[in-house]
Amino acid sequence: MLTRLILASAAFLFATFAMAAPPKVTIHDIKTISFQPDLYCGWPTATRRANGELLVVWSGGRAGHICPFGRVDMMRSNDKGESWTFPRVVLDTPIDDRDAGVLETAKGSILITTFTSLAYESYLERKKGTPEESKWLAAHHRINAEERKALLGSWILRSTDGGQIFSAPSRIPVNSPHGPIQLSDGRLLYAGKKLWTDKAKIGLAESHDDGVTWKWLAEIPTRPGDSALKSYHELHAIEAANGTLIAHIRNHNPAQKGETLQSESHDGGKTWSVPHSIGVWGLPSFLTRLSGDRLLMTYGYRRKPYGNQARISDDHGTTWSEPITISDDGVSSDLGYPSTVQLADGTLLTIWYENPKDSSKAVLRQARWSLNP
Repeated sequence: MLTRLILASAAFLFATFAMAAPPKVTIHDIKTISFQPDLYCGWPTATRRANGELLVVWSGGRAGHICPFGRVDMMRSNDKGESWTFPRVVLDTPIDDRDAGVLETAKGSILITTFTSLAYESYLERKKGTPEESKWLAAHHRINAEERKALLGSWILRSTDGGQIFSAPSRIPVNSPHGPIQLSDGRLLYAGKKLWTDKAKIGLAESHDDGVTWKWLAEIPTRPGDSALKSYHELHAIEAANGTLIAHIRNHNPAQKGETLQSESHDGGKTWSVPHSIGVWGLPSFLTRLSGDRLLMTYGYRRKPYGNQARISDDHGTTWSEPITISDDGVSSDLGYPSTVQLADGTLLTIWYENPKDSSKAVLRQARWSLNP
């Protein structure tokens, strides 16, 4: 029995960490796509609509990584990312709006998610006596303390006319940067953290009515020795071709700190495996199902050379390839959150935020690239 257990454990570890060589890729071009160099852009998400139009949303209008001015901005492209419209403000609450996600559902509705934050309050003291003090205080005092606290939460906006008009924001049970996904059975699934409630936890919410209403579905178990609430962050999920649901988790526990952990469900999201390492340093991960049913994960790489990387899985997420470099010319760790869509011709488009060399205002950058045959 002991021998069998040892062999089984060895087989599991081999399957988990035996990484295939990275596929060869061609990087066609990398460019900045944001239009407002005087503003800081953060944490984008892109989606490709059924009609081929591309949407990207992000936290715009910002003075920096932490500030009271964040809002949700959106741009469109109808030429495969060659050009983008000037940004439009979708949501601007009186406090900081961060981490926007976007999805077009199978029924054609466009969903945008975000969360509100008061993290900037701890920075107000630092602004005393600076040229920015009056502006920060004016923004802060748009509403009173009780109203600010009431605005904290995770939010979703919904459009049924192609993103021309959005509903008022409504609360959603979980929070994560890139928002929900569509499942083959018609449900919407949103992996994230349940915060600002009496019982915070890590897990998933689902919607059976195209994103109008949401309910808690399942909790993801905590790995022994980990703190889920303090150190599991920024989840994203995908449905593999064989029906396996996969959730990636940004991990800041001492074991595999800075890595992406993975949890799986084989029963439609009702139960999930204990998160485990897949041997990938980098975060947070965005998951894309490609034509041919391969899975792609893209993530920020916040070590030198700073940039963004990707990995491919040919076995429904059981194993992942060695890293593919998408970009490696970053000047600091203030970058990443890449989001990747596949175009009709198979080309991949990855969009991320990055603090450039000559400015303190992060921009949106885009890479067009292809997996070589």
